Amino acid sequence: MINKIITLVHKELLDAARDKRSVMAGLYYAIGTPLIMCGLFFVLIGQLTSPGDIKITINNQQYAPDLVRYLANKGVLHGETADPELKAISLTITEQYPQQMSKGQQAEVILEADKSNEKLQKSIHRLEQQLQSYSMEMGGLRLIARGIDPRVVRPIKLRVEDQSTATSRGGFILGVAIFTMIYAVFISGMNLAIDTSAGERERNSLALLLSHPVSTRELVISKILAVTLFALLGLALILLVSKFAYTLVPWQELGFSIQISPEFMLLMLLVGTPLALMAASLQIFVSFMAKTFKEAQSYLTIVLIIPMGISMMASYEIAPDTLQWLPVSGQQQALMAFVKGREIPLLQLLLSSATTLLIALVMALGLERMLKSEKVVFGL
Repeated sequence: MINKIITLVHKELLDAARDKRSVMAGLYYAIGTPLIMCGLFFVLIGQLTSPGDIKITINNQQYAPDLVRYLANKGVLHGETADPELKAISLTITEQYPQQMSKGQQAEVILEADKSNEKLQKSIHRLEQQLQSYSMEMGGLRLIARGIDPRVVRPIKLRVEDQSTATSRGGFILGVAIFTMIYAVFISGMNLAIDTSAGERERNSLALLLSHPVSTRELVISKILAVTLFALLGLALILLVSKFAYTLVPWQELGFSIQISPEFMLLMLLVGTPLALMAASLQIFVSFMAKTFKEAQSYLTIVLIIPMGISMMASYEIAPDTLQWLPVSGQQQALMAFVKGREIPLLQLLLSSATTLLIALVMALGLERMLKSEKVVFGL
């Protein structure tokens, strides 16, 4: 039986290797995703660490020269109407501003902008922060002029002692990376799963294969193993690319570090193996339920939303505690605990992995039963 399964797996892998475009389509995700993410992080870190000047319209500047000078020193400048970089933000200083400031009263400035515009939200928030800082600074000077210590109005001094490490602070980024790695398991073998099921049936090679002296169980096991190998190949590729790509990003600019250690890679492969088996059996099962190759692609696109949704909920901690014990989310949270330097919840990991393998077994038994039906074999 083992020799037959090895021969069938070899046959499936050879068939997949002949269609190089289909194979690479599944592996492009594993190779390209870490590179794209690192490129985006490069841009994001550049914007956060060295924000550029923003140009807005400041009306009645003559009434508050100190405020205009303060904003200019903070990178908020008055721009000309013809300037293409001018933001649709207007700051109007009222005529009563000088008198109100000289009398120690509350002076009014008017900020006009469309807060529903996503492109302006960052600039609006930055301007509001600078105005608030200037207001606090002026308030402190007013108290000092009256012989009052500004600390009187701040009775509580908060001192935060951060217990996190540079590695644990990067847990959020690694959580996103783990999400992409788990998703790679489902993406990498999907094309092979469709080709080895609905594709073989359309080519009329499935019935020919079943006419040989092989049992339905051997055929099912070989197909699942072949797709599983491709899923693990995609996982190995995304781990290798991530290990080298993430070291190029200047994480120290944000005060944390991202390291994909060999221990994490090994744990990811161990955790990913049950997920790969479940993904392979589920994808082949759904593909055989479809009548055509294109229909199988449509079905699997919908099916992939389920693990993606579960994984995203686990990443952002918006899901109930029940997800800690379910497939995909249970493994993901255990991996996140490992990268943050916490103790791995072994019971949670074992139960979620066992549930994953159980689903794979149920799908495999369902496949074995399906392939005994002529309607499924011939697509009737």
